Amino acid sequence: MDRVETEDVLQRARALQAAGQPFALVTVVRVESPTSAKPGAKAIVEPDGPIQGWVGGGCAQPAVLKSARQAIADGQPRLIRISPNTDAPVEPGVTDFGMTCFSGGTLDIFIDPVVPRPALLIVGASPAAQALSALASRVGFSVTVAFPGAGPEAFPDAHHRVESLQPDALAHLRPAGVVVATQGKRDEAGLEAALGTGAAFIAFIASARKAGRLREYLKERGHDPARVDAIESPAGLEIGAATEEEIALSVLARLVQARRAGLLQGAGSPSAGPSAGEPAPEPAPAAAAGEALDPVCGMSVDKATAAHRSEYAGRFWYFCCGHCQQAFDKDPRRYAEAAAAP
Repeated sequence: MDRVETEDVLQRARALQAAGQPFALVTVVRVESPTSAKPGAKAIVEPDGPIQGWVGGGCAQPAVLKSARQAIADGQPRLIRISPNTDAPVEPGVTDFGMTCFSGGTLDIFIDPVVPRPALLIVGASPAAQALSALASRVGFSVTVAFPGAGPEAFPDAHHRVESLQPDALAHLRPAGVVVATQGKRDEAGLEAALGTGAAFIAFIASARKAGRLREYLKERGHDPARVDAIESPAGLEIGAATEEEIALSVLARLVQARRAGLLQGAGSPSAGPSAGEPAPEPAPAAAAGEALDPVCGMSVDKATAAHRSEYAGRFWYFCCGHCQQAFDKDPRRYAEAAAAP
């Protein structure tokens, strides 16, 4: 392979890498004549495509294709030998393939998979979200954070930042996995945003009781029950985590486990349905200052920043979360009368 052909292969490799597409770079490292390939010859193999470049004739190609696709699948490099001498000892770490061609030469070929970092979306600005962003970035994840209400300084290690949970802000994302780490701040909106990405793997940092309540909320909102039930919560592996950093570590351990099991290979299409990814109501106008009691749970709510409110009987009612708002909307008269009672 001359310099021009080598540059063509490397240019293709750069283009695939820039596009986030997996491939294997194949290089001939040693030959025993007679062979048509020479040391330094290079080629590209994509998961479902032919060999692009020249690293040997017809006998070499099946072995290269098979090994390259295995390398792309597991992310591990390989050194293979294609030789007619199947009785010769093979060094540890070398996979030997028999050569059936009449040429009778030997090729040692190194196969280096180039697999994009799996895309991880972290929703929320909690301390656990910040700790997970730092850890995940260091172990091979491409981290995007959606963190309304927090400055970019909260996530110095993230590769991408989105300061919104609105569907149009997240529509371009196709994460392999999502971790919702809102921890009490817009949990419902965070979970709906996660479902709206179409990610197959979603984890929610919450207690089992809280997760169960929010699963019912999501189903009532019209989300696919199977996808809702697939949300992993409590998130992470059981390691007895107590601090926010330890919780982040347990979640990261689960992400690594899922990655190595092939569960973080990509995402499907965004969920359809009229309510998937539907934004929460806009905050109340700034003029509505002061505190209000959530008529469902009795929690004190700041009117100016409340993300959930309903109008009934000529007034606004404010809620701490979407679950309370939904309960009120089902039977507003009941809660209004209870609130008016002495």
